[in-house]
Amino acid sequence: MLSGDEKLVERCLHGDEAAWELVVKAYGKRIYNLSYRYTNRTDVSEDLTQDIFVRIYRNLRSYRAEAGSFQSWILKVARNLIIDHYRQSRRYPQTGGSDLLEEIRISDDRAPDPQRCAERVEASKFLREGLGTLSPELREALILRELEGLSYSDIAEICQVPEGTVKSRINRGRIELAKLLMKRSARTGMKV
Repeated sequence: MLSGDEKLVERCLHGDEAAWELVVKAYGKRIYNLSYRYTNRTDVSEDLTQDIFVRIYRNLRSYRAEAGSFQSWILKVARNLIIDHYRQSRRYPQTGGSDLLEEIRISDDRAPDPQRCAERVEASKFLREGLGTLSPELREALILRELEGLSYSDIAEICQVPEGTVKSRINRGRIELAKLLMKRSARTGMKV
């Protein structure tokens, strides 16, 4: 008996356009957001998202439900293409990081005043820049855990590394971001 994911893939493989639209609607925003978090550029993220969906479509026959969830398979395909893009562009420096990531408060439930809005924009920009200074492995682990909300086991499956390695990368990434936040706080006098 086929699972829901397997049925959806089978429908796509048989040319069911409605099934493919379901896949794009279900994962489009997540893949775009993942691409944007790595590139920080709308145009590049849009292109990467399209390329990722083309690759997913071309490789649907290789999906095996016994190897993991369809979501993990899709995110693994996305990750591989994003890494390929990174290797080609080499735009990200290989340094830096933070442990105070847990303490950054970008959102506020109260009605935002102009000062708070400006602080949130600045904090968000600083976080993106901080993530950009991390090594690709640390950045990927932090993005998948903290921003995408994936479990350690899902991240391990996507990255094809042991769960302990994922936890270590997340911890190291947090420490590196904390160092950046502390330097920023000392430099600007802003609380983190």
